[in-house]
Amino acid sequence: MESRAAVDDAALGREAWAVLDANWTGSATVPAPGLYPHQWNWDSTFVAIGLARWDTRRAGTELLSLLAGQWSNGMVPHIVFRPVRAEAYFPGPSVWRSRDHRSAPNGVGTSGLTQPPLHALALWWIWRYATDRDTATALVRRLYPMLVAQHDYLATVRDLGGGGLAAIVHPWESGMDDSPVWDAPLEAVPPAGTPYRRAESSEGRPGGHQDRYVALALRYRDSGYEAAYLRDEHPFAVEDPMFNGIWLASCQALAELAPVAGADPGPHRVAVERIRAALLERLWADGLFRARDLRGGGLSPVCTIGCFGPLLDRELPADHVAELVGVLESPRFMGAAGYPVPSCEIRAQEFDRSCYWRGPSWVNTNWLLRRAAAVHDLAGLVRVLGASTLRLVRQAGFRECFDPFDGSGRGSRDFSWSAALTLDLLADTVEG
Repeated sequence: MESRAAVDDAALGREAWAVLDANWTGSATVPAPGLYPHQWNWDSTFVAIGLARWDTRRAGTELLSLLAGQWSNGMVPHIVFRPVRAEAYFPGPSVWRSRDHRSAPNGVGTSGLTQPPLHALALWWIWRYATDRDTATALVRRLYPMLVAQHDYLATVRDLGGGGLAAIVHPWESGMDDSPVWDAPLEAVPPAGTPYRRAESSEGRPGGHQDRYVALALRYRDSGYEAAYLRDEHPFAVEDPMFNGIWLASCQALAELAPVAGADPGPHRVAVERIRAALLERLWADGLFRARDLRGGGLSPVCTIGCFGPLLDRELPADHVAELVGVLESPRFMGAAGYPVPSCEIRAQEFDRSCYWRGPSWVNTNWLLRRAAAVHDLAGLVRVLGASTLRLVRQAGFRECFDPFDGSGRGSRDFSWSAALTLDLLADTVEG
């Protein structure tokens, strides 16, 4: 007789699939119905990861549709716009004007920014868990050169500090848009004359800096998206440990995928060593990795979930792993939260349990930390993060984020990465 837990898992899985099917456009998955009508970079990549163990072809299609928006310089944009609702979200194609740039793809409207380079890790996840090996092999061979170009772009255009790390040039590039880590760097950015208008409700969004988000986007656009402008003039440049930790993990993934694509893994292994050395030299302080503001100088004093990104490196020195895990499991984060992991340390002045990326728990960052725990053989932490994340979605549904104290849902409903990553977590709890 089937256990109650198995029945509950099966029901949750069916609910997750229903969300993903409802948000499917035929070639990509939008993050949430109505509110986010286009294809977002980080969102689609997490969707591909969540689908990898269940549907190789659809997971691959998610990445292929996203990379159809890749620029010829290797940059993978943070939004690929759907023409049917092109201006349904601000800022839309008329603001970004990618069509005017020589590197942008023809016939595909995109933003001019990027997001964390999780794509090679997602491709490796699809390869590792492929239900259709021939499809997965063809996918690796097709996407591998695109991902190499993406990594070359980060290593050349985005090494604004000259130390081997990639810099983000807008908070949106972090994937953690409203993190308090960006508050200080944004102070140096003059507000735009164009007001910031969100398609979704402003509930849960902090005030104060939102017009500066527009200002940064417009300044970069008006430069012609030029690399020299980023290096010499752009007022926001931050080396983010989560972004670079993901980049390192994706370099490790490319090294493993290279033989499948008939390529040499050596350059990716060199990149891994370079990024690890730069992370330790430039961002490590007081037992954590901290964001470095390249314009204002110095490391951020605010401890957020981004500080743990380099744990994704399976070869991170053991003493650094121990210190990071000690902070993660302390009352600053998991030790005081009923539903880990809060996106900002609880004792920080900036902590806000209901404000985007300033306190709430997110399924995607929980998944990343669970993956990090797995590569370091921290079985207990893997179990806790998996069980607590499933408890969140069972209690509150597939919400955008969750209150870390009572588990109540925040943000939009029927959120795609919450549903997709639930499928991945369930794959570890069901037979077959």
